[in-house]
Amino acid sequence: MEKTVIIITGPTASGKSALAVDIARRLSTGIISADSRQVYRDIPVSTAAPTASQLAAVRHHLAGMLCLEENYSAARFEADALRILDGMFRESDYAVVCGGSMMYVDALCNGLDPLPDVPAELRARIHDEWRRYGDAAMRIRLLGLDPEWYSKVDLFNMKRVVHAVELSLAAGAPYSSLISGRRTERPFRILKYCLCPDRATLFARIDSRTERMVADGLEDEARRVIGMRHLNSLNTVGLKEMFSYIDGDMDFRTAVERIKKNTRVYAKKQLTWYRRDPSVIFKESAEAIKKDLGLL
Repeated sequence: MEKTVIIITGPTASGKSALAVDIARRLSTGIISADSRQVYRDIPVSTAAPTASQLAAVRHHLAGMLCLEENYSAARFEADALRILDGMFRESDYAVVCGGSMMYVDALCNGLDPLPDVPAELRARIHDEWRRYGDAAMRIRLLGLDPEWYSKVDLFNMKRVVHAVELSLAAGAPYSSLISGRRTERPFRILKYCLCPDRATLFARIDSRTERMVADGLEDEARRVIGMRHLNSLNTVGLKEMFSYIDGDMDFRTAVERIKKNTRVYAKKQLTWYRRDPSVIFKESAEAIKKDLGLL
């Protein structure tokens, strides 16, 4: 039987994790996490990390494996995921990949283009600018260097924003022009599903999950790590708003409502990305995906 990777992606809070666990359990296989924040430990609330019951139900790879100070990339994810898949396929004809980090999913499915090395002095200069002038200045810098990539990238993920600035300057050309669009052939079949509830349902799920994160200790988690807020691993929706509350820049309920709003913005950006990919199979419910896979 042909080896098959089942990718469960979709906007944040759509229910991907529970669906992926159910599918992996039914197929007696494991899950590779394709989430650029869940790869870190110590921030399980803000990243909506897999629960203890989910971790007990099936084996999860690449979840909670890094300390906050470490850097991770789509290129490293591609290499790690391919290595793990090689081992998983020795035991099963199936593997499940779950996550909403669009560039990670693309890296696994299509491969990555070779990119120029960024000289250490250039990287140091850009990071110094970032520290001195902040996130907004880096976003403006990217807009000037590469408006096409600016329209696509997750602007809340400052590592990607800054990396695109570095590569554009190192290459002397927009980062988007370095992306060929050529796909690397993989020795396995890929089924890429986007779990995409209707907008009202999705936004209600986002609001509900935000309130659950608050109840589960989001503020305490933010207070534990605020001293490391300069790290890319902590530059994420949920923590950033809590940091602003702790700083006294907004009251608590305003911070919570801002998390909901910014999460909705991110979800819409994810959907825009997925809709550009003709290989994505869109389904509104977990049941529809399981039925398509013959699991109902």
